[in-house]
Amino acid sequence: MRSRNATAPEFSAAYPAHLVASWPLGVAHSITVRPIRPEDIDLETAFAQKLSKETRYNRFLGGGVRLTAEMLEKFTRIDFSRDMALMATATIEGAETAIGVARYVRLADGVSCEFAITIADAWQGRGIGRKLLAMLVDAARGHGMRRIIGDVLATNTPMLRLAHSQGFRIERHPEGAELRRVVLELVVDPPRIPISAGS
Repeated sequence: MRSRNATAPEFSAAYPAHLVASWPLGVAHSITVRPIRPEDIDLETAFAQKLSKETRYNRFLGGGVRLTAEMLEKFTRIDFSRDMALMATATIEGAETAIGVARYVRLADGVSCEFAITIADAWQGRGIGRKLLAMLVDAARGHGMRRIIGDVLATNTPMLRLAHSQGFRIERHPEGAELRRVVLELVVDPPRIPISAGS
């Protein structure tokens, strides 16, 4: 999946500490999800470097993407007044380790956002992606977003299943059959109340 983040924003708006959450995973681990910070660049770098070729291919919708220092800085310097990035971490061998990242960027219409989510290979299939996506959707809704969309490779069945399980509809993609677009409407118009005759 991809999200459009063309320029590195200034780190602005109050840190959204209300989005921090923790929960146990089995008997050996506790997972913490929190909004990413500029000082997380080393965690983000280590996380990205350990992704398998397949996971990276799915995240960036193709091969050949080279993660530069500039890109990694963009990934960790978030303008929380418009965008969001959540990092899931676990303590492994005494050190905090990034195991997943979910993010959205606001689109030009001001009411839609595009999301992307990546889980470290060793932690896939353990419910972390589901939790991250649910938290990201809640954050988008809290920011007044009306729609959240994502582009997914048609071969990325786990991501399509995850999106569907969270209420996203799956659509054809305008750029070709190798992609799918997943869409979730965050604001539903209230039902119309019929006006009875004579009122």
